[in-house]
Amino acid sequence: MANRRAVVTGASSGIGEAVVRALRAKGWDVVGVARRAARLEALDAEIGSRSYAADLTNEADVEALAAHLEDTGTVHALVHVAGGARGTQRVEDGDPADWRWMFEANVLSAQLLTSALLPQLRRAAEIDGHADTVYVTSTAAQTAYAGGAGYNAAKAGEAMLVHALRLELNGEPIRVVEVAPGMVQTDEFSLNRLGGDRAAAEQVYDGVEEPLTAADVADVIAYALNAPGHVNLDLITMRPVAQSAQHLLARGPLRPRTVEG
Repeated sequence: MANRRAVVTGASSGIGEAVVRALRAKGWDVVGVARRAARLEALDAEIGSRSYAADLTNEADVEALAAHLEDTGTVHALVHVAGGARGTQRVEDGDPADWRWMFEANVLSAQLLTSALLPQLRRAAEIDGHADTVYVTSTAAQTAYAGGAGYNAAKAGEAMLVHALRLELNGEPIRVVEVAPGMVQTDEFSLNRLGGDRAAAEQVYDGVEEPLTAADVADVIAYALNAPGHVNLDLITMRPVAQSAQHLLARGPLRPRTVEG
């Protein structure tokens, strides 16, 4: 894998950063993309990735990223992690600015980036036999919940983009993989969603035994990318054991039921 190069978005923190680390550990060359240049540079210095700072909702930034990648090597894989949630309001109380941001961060960014990089992925597939796209959506794309409509809609939109892309690329050796995590405890996701209220963000995970970590998701993504080129993992839904469904979460220790003699 030493000569394969992946572009990983959302690379300055959380799942995106964990993916950069996981792929570097597997021998990939990695270009980490996010808005926070200082964090990317620190990651580069630590593990040997190569970063590019960009706002993926901005067409000019995406075009500049694509040009940079064209000039610096082959793109064998796109791993699109960037996105996020804002707010937990009911539909009737939703802030249009939050909904607009979620659509742009989750759906529009995926469309812009895919459109910009597909020519480079096709060239890589022609030379090396296959190329890859991976999109991190969410179980929120699969099941609605009260207070989640804006994020439900954004992630469902991104998931539909992925499903349509797989159909549109039929006949080409380009894998399209969707990874849909449930509860993942990271430093920023809930904090950003809840407007910086750290106490409220910590309560999201309170009492939950072993929520997923960013590294758990990154391991699954690395597995999907390193699987034989003819194997496509269309949809990987992953949750902590404590979360049986979007609406069913155990708080407290996980224990087997006592078996009565």
